[in-house]
Amino acid sequence: MVRLNKIYTRTGDDGTTGLGSGARRLKCDLRVEAYGTVDEANACVGLARVHTGADHSELDEILGRIQNDLFDLGADLSTPDTGEKLDYEPLRIVPSQVQRLEQDIDRLNKNLSPLRSFVLNGGTPAAAALHLARTVTRRAERLVVALAQQPGEHVNPEATKYLNRASDLLFVAARVVNDNGRADVLWVPGKNR
Repeated sequence: MVRLNKIYTRTGDDGTTGLGSGARRLKCDLRVEAYGTVDEANACVGLARVHTGADHSELDEILGRIQNDLFDLGADLSTPDTGEKLDYEPLRIVPSQVQRLEQDIDRLNKNLSPLRSFVLNGGTPAAAALHLARTVTRRAERLVVALAQQPGEHVNPEATKYLNRASDLLFVAARVVNDNGRADVLWVPGKNR
């Protein structure tokens, strides 16, 4: 159980932060950037939920699950698998979380017409917020991929898969709240030449 009695500790005043394992890293460390961006994506999903809520209860439930999963993913990234014994079992993203996203994508996508152009970010306020959440999730994914390429860094492959599927789901969700794609704003190549 998480227990936060004191919000400031002053331990980060030197520009470092603690990983789940207790190790200290600079706040600009790629691992910290990765899970910090996952947290930012989570905040964007929360903002999107403000716009989707009661009008899209099924979608709101899905987005709520994603927010919880993104916290799991942050915990996963903040506790790298270094082979050292820990006093607890670290939380990891598991294949069933990725599979659940795939099922949700398929269910949401079934009523959408196929795209014949790229979609511009916008339409309804809810769609714009979901597109923002999608782009931040993609940035988190890029950072996690970069982290996995660093010598000595270990990243759970399911974490990368989860971010990839989550951004796909957020794209489909934006189309759903855009009147099932009818209010999508489509890109017209070279329109303003």
